[in-house]
Amino acid sequence: MKVLVTGGLGQIGSHVAEMLLERGDQVTVIDNLATGRREHLADHPGLTVIVDSIANKPLMEQLMHDLRPDAVVHAACSYKDPDDWYNDTLTNCVGGAMVVDLAKKVGTRRFVYYQTALCYGLKPMQQPIRLDHPRNPGGSSYAISKTANELYIELSGIDFVTFRLANVIGPRNVGGPLPIFYQRLKDGKPCFVTRSRRDFVFVKDLARTTLQALDGVGHGTYHFSSGTDVAIQELYDAVVEAMDVPGRPQAEVRELAPDDVFSILLDPSRTFADFGAIEFTPLSTTVAEAVAYYRAHGTLGEYTHLRIQEGK
Repeated sequence: MKVLVTGGLGQIGSHVAEMLLERGDQVTVIDNLATGRREHLADHPGLTVIVDSIANKPLMEQLMHDLRPDAVVHAACSYKDPDDWYNDTLTNCVGGAMVVDLAKKVGTRRFVYYQTALCYGLKPMQQPIRLDHPRNPGGSSYAISKTANELYIELSGIDFVTFRLANVIGPRNVGGPLPIFYQRLKDGKPCFVTRSRRDFVFVKDLARTTLQALDGVGHGTYHFSSGTDVAIQELYDAVVEAMDVPGRPQAEVRELAPDDVFSILLDPSRTFADFGAIEFTPLSTTVAEAVAYYRAHGTLGEYTHLRIQEGK
């Protein structure tokens, strides 16, 4: 199978590309290196790497017409600065819509997309959140632009699977609390946690499920979630344990910021019904693999698409 992976040097895209290459598929990845890294994918005879933006219209038109991929995994997204509306819309809306349109025009048979759970808003009306929950992405530029791309996919009529995601963590994770905890603990700086809870899922578990989707399992929108959440405090403790930090420093506990959410827990029942039972990797293993990656490669920038509280 010929597969195009956008954002293929980022956390999710690179793991999907690796698994596709391992089974013998031909993989082309495109990434602008805003948050991806070239070293995430080793050279391989079945791999083509393009360092550029999916918003580059002449390049994307040429690439899609020359490649004519059987499937597209659309992992590219802009998220590292909550106030960078230009790049969020350029990548997530303009580039994303163009990828969908071109995939349809060249006859791509399968399109897989990753959507943020923040599409449900900062104050979800259900807990856990079902797939019938209204989309309400107005809380962040990231959610607005990612949801616009999702709507273009639905409008296109292309055969698609969208995974609305819990917090995906593990090796190559450059956004959210995990790399922030690691870097601050490494530098001997204090950390804080809020009283919030999240469902943390291992990136390789998502990648394996993505391969099922590429092979024809499912259609439409799904939640990729374990169905259970843990306190951010538990994630912090797992990082301290994996790093074996002397003295086991305690994190300061703070109240939620105005743009933070107490819990984002997604109902995965449709996913389990169509994709079968998913054996989710334990948090301790997930964090240990991430810490090993950070020790080898660093954290890149510890980005968050929500605003950072003063004094962090």
